[in-house]
Amino acid sequence: MKARRWLYAALIAVAGTVQADDATQKVLDCMRANVPPSLQIKEVELTAVDRGGMERLLKGKVFATRIDGLIRVLLRIAKPRDLDGASYLMREGGAEKKDEIFLYLPAIQRVRKISGASIDGSLLGTDFSYNDMKQLQAAFGDAQAALEKPSMLGDRPVDVLRLLPAAGGSTRYSRVLAYVDRKSCVALKAEFFEGKTLRKELSATAENLKRADGYWYLSDLTMRDLKEGTSTRLKVTGVSGTSDELPARLFDPTSFYRGN
Repeated sequence: MKARRWLYAALIAVAGTVQADDATQKVLDCMRANVPPSLQIKEVELTAVDRGGMERLLKGKVFATRIDGLIRVLLRIAKPRDLDGASYLMREGGAEKKDEIFLYLPAIQRVRKISGASIDGSLLGTDFSYNDMKQLQAAFGDAQAALEKPSMLGDRPVDVLRLLPAAGGSTRYSRVLAYVDRKSCVALKAEFFEGKTLRKELSATAENLKRADGYWYLSDLTMRDLKEGTSTRLKVTGVSGTSDELPARLFDPTSFYRGN
């Protein structure tokens, strides 16, 4: 069954044109509120492990904010050397426009717009897709959301969100289940299904919940591809923010890859 979009998100949440009842929307809004309206910068490490156990480490920064209520996210890689300058940009569209994702690779010195079936492609060789990284930042786009029966993860009560793709889409996932911690409004777990088969799983523990300037985030989480036998661990090694006016170039498709 072909259908359309997520992660998680890392995981880690939504709004705009998402379809949901009042109770569901309350959970979604709480998750979304963890993206600050001022610029937040996270230093991150992504460790991708292939099925043979070989590791590849990526280091970079995530810039996230809300502009006029819409989420903007930029991931810029600094290491390894062959990916220095590689950049991912997500711009939430809201009710009137579709979300947009752009990728810049220094090897080809060109910006590519990610759309259609490419949305589920691997982001820079990791187990996160372009869409997964978007959803980690609380942007579920036009997914249809509903609450299932509440559950527990360890000793933490969680709300269980069922996310279904919009009709006519091209993502390979038929549904996503996100387990949202009631205290922090952060998803501690997400399951990605292809038909009835669990294909990918995002997981973290409550011990890795951190706060910066009043906003919750996960400092350590892992995405596993159960079919391929691979995994990617994402660690946040530092967080900073600013209330200064945002450099417009950070979230502009024509300039997001050009440096701070």
